[in-house]
Amino acid sequence: MHRHRELCERAVDPLEIAAGLEAHGVTDRTAARFRHRDVFSLAEEMYARVPRGDGAPGHPAAPDAPRARADWALLTLLPGALCAATVAALHLTHAPARPIAAAVGVLAVALALRAALARGPLGPKNRTPTGPAPHASGSRAWTCWLVAYALLGDGLLRAALAGGPDGPPTGAADSPWPLATAPVLALTLACAPAAWSAHLFAVRAHRRLTASRGLEEYAASVRPLLIGTFALFLGALTALLTLCGAVLGEPAAYAQTVTLGALLLLARLLSTHGFTHAPALVLTATATAEVTATATVFAGRLPGCGFLATPVETMVDAWGPGSVPALACGAAALTLLIHATRTLTRASAHAPGDRPC
Repeated sequence: MHRHRELCERAVDPLEIAAGLEAHGVTDRTAARFRHRDVFSLAEEMYARVPRGDGAPGHPAAPDAPRARADWALLTLLPGALCAATVAALHLTHAPARPIAAAVGVLAVALALRAALARGPLGPKNRTPTGPAPHASGSRAWTCWLVAYALLGDGLLRAALAGGPDGPPTGAADSPWPLATAPVLALTLACAPAAWSAHLFAVRAHRRLTASRGLEEYAASVRPLLIGTFALFLGALTALLTLCGAVLGEPAAYAQTVTLGALLLLARLLSTHGFTHAPALVLTATATAEVTATATVFAGRLPGCGFLATPVETMVDAWGPGSVPALACGAAALTLLIHATRTLTRASAHAPGDRPC
């Protein structure tokens, strides 16, 4: 009680104390040393025994649930709108002006994404006292690489296996190194469904926080909610991908795009709730796998090194160039989903106050 006195004095209900104890590593086994069956029972006694100030509420008050706001709702639509304008410019302009249109469009979409991810349900809710987590910059860099690979990677891999590429991508449909604009357009348009899915998860998790009577009960009620919102986003992304592929006349590339979208959503959800270490590691490993797969194809051209390209050539011959990012992103998304079902279902992930990353 002395060690956690400040937590108990500002807590509005026993579950907030239980969440704080859980965040500090107190388990049911620790609670058993104090003759309590679980952490929640220990938190109830601490809530009852520690006096609070005169301004404390007489009855437990529900934590404020996040509310939808017009500013972040509009910001989440901006990346998709700017990306659609960029794709239209690439289709309407000719060779001399096309690189300029692409550069301006990429810069505009990047700034819009940064603004959309800075606030709202996809923005950071809790920061450490010294500022953002040190993993944030690395995660952003690898995220940019993964999106760039979705745009250029399949065409580059196909051209490399054919002995090219002989030059940079031109953006033309008949180019030997074509751009996959439909997946990137679908991913930017999916920024809005991702924000609303995260908002839905946060609101429902806060409601469960006030209704639950124990940490295990809370985790059991939030786990299907997390899976449901995750599936809702994947459904919206699939629908957007189908629409973009039909409008642009390009292959939808479902496997690699849906797995990439799942990976980015889970990484953002974990980072938003303060768990930045695992997403940074997984994003780094995924991007490294894609870089390595592409590099082995070029390394296989060296004398006596043809065996280096054999695994990638075999995979591409069997399932196409999209199998490389689909396998890398799928394994990474599954890893983060398992991690999220263990971390985002804790009461400490949704309780007020800072949380360790």
